[in-house]
Amino acid sequence: MRPVIEFLVRVALLAFIWFVWWWAIDAPLSNVMNLSIIVGGVLLVFPVVWLGRRTLDRHQATSRAAWITTFVHFAVLILMGVATIRAVTTHQDWSGWILPVPAEIGLLLVILTGAACLLTVVNLALKGFGAPFFIAISRKLTTDWMYSWTRNPMVLATLAWLLSLGIWFQSAPFILWVLILFVPALLFLVRVYEERELELRFGASYLEYKSRTPMLFPRRPRG
Repeated sequence: MRPVIEFLVRVALLAFIWFVWWWAIDAPLSNVMNLSIIVGGVLLVFPVVWLGRRTLDRHQATSRAAWITTFVHFAVLILMGVATIRAVTTHQDWSGWILPVPAEIGLLLVILTGAACLLTVVNLALKGFGAPFFIAISRKLTTDWMYSWTRNPMVLATLAWLLSLGIWFQSAPFILWVLILFVPALLFLVRVYEERELELRFGASYLEYKSRTPMLFPRRPRG
């Protein structure tokens, strides 16, 4: 009965996220409100992650950790998802320096990095029996294929995809938003919360994997 309840809760949370994202696509917002969401939504990730880590350290049982992770991921997906949607859909309204890079190059990079994102999802599904965020928390520590080169290929591919979007848009302000706000927030989530959660679930095997595999930038697997 419990797995069924957990599944239904995750489905309901995911449906709510999709509803909020759909609203964010066409919502008629003022420039001030739009900027507040694009900047504030990302900044709110920091206290959410910090609070999640504090809660996780107090309740270290695996069953409770799964629920804590579900709601941390839910909040992060709402905040960063809406901020990203608004940034993408309103980037043409941002005044600033136009990047002197052909849009065709940016589009090619978007396609390549998007494909890399999909490959990381497939990698996680086949080797970790899971899906991104709380959709399906991995049941096995993923250390093969792309995950043998870096512990966070999905994070790296996502950041590369967002930067590629900025190049395609020829928008320096968009790229600065990614570098100054989005990158630190996502890495804070990984470093402060997700690494601790993986330590609790996988113990010594994760610590050993962590010691030999870089956090973000790929390196040839040892041995």
